[in-house]
Formats: sequence, structure tokens, C-alpha cells
Amino acid sequence: MSANRTMGIVAVVLYSSAALVAGQAKANPRVFVTDSQSWETSGGFAANGSTAVGVSRGGARPQTAEVVKTVGESCKQVTVTIKQENADYILVLEHEGGKGYARKDNKWALFNKDGDAVGSGSTRALGSAVKDACKALTDNWTKEHTAF
Repeated sequence: MSANRTMGIVAVVLYSSAALVAGQAKANPRVFVTDSQSWETSGGFAANGSTAVGVSRGGARPQTAEVVKTVGESCKQVTVTIKQENADYILVLEHEGGKGYARKDNKWALFNKDGDAVGSGSTRALGSAVKDACKALTDNWTKEHTAF
């Protein structure tokens, strides 16, 4: 084989390898959003003289679909996956109900593939919680990968 042909093959292999590595470095991080186990209850009681009335209601208020939608809108560089085994990160977001509208908190925790906590926080608005989690994710992804 001639030296020029060998150099050409080496150049093609190096170029292909560089393109493969660059493609992997630019891949979007994948996040799995856990099922929310949020509950909310409300009720009241009133009495006057000989009459008393009360009402109580409550139940699950899952937020998973809303969180997935909000992640897609607020964190466009992230791919949401339903397969936890394919995820680079796991986002746990819990909506705390039953405290009145102005006192509800959205608590979040973000874990990497190894199960290590990357960030956590608490905000009043779901959108703010997702934005904070997205920032923690992108900061960690950038730190762990040279190109984001």
C-alpha cells in the first residue's frame, strides 16, 4: 500500500472519530421525571345554634405531566425520557398541598446517573422550581462534559 493511500485512510479514520466524539459531546442530557405523590386536602366546618355543617375533600394531585410539559418549555436543551435506565438525570419534584394557595411549595431534587445529588431547592411556583432544576442540570452537564 502506498504512503499516500495509508495517509488518506488514517485521515478518514481520524476525521470520522473526531465527528463521532463531537456528536457525542453535543448530545442533549436526558432526564427522567419521577411520579409526583402530591396530595391536597381542604374542608371546613360551621355551626350556629342547632345546625352544624362540615365538608372535607382531598386526594392525589399528581403533577408529573405538568412537570414534563414545563421542563420541555423551560429547558429546551434537555430531553425528557420515560425510561429511567436511559436517563442521565432523575428529577424529583413534589408539590406540597393543603397549606393554602400562597403557602404551597414546590420542592425539587436532581440526581445524576450515579445517584448523587446534583442540586435541590424549594420555590412557590412550579415554573420556578423547574427553571432552578434546569439550571442545576445544565451547570452539572457542562462541568461533566466539555461541550454542551
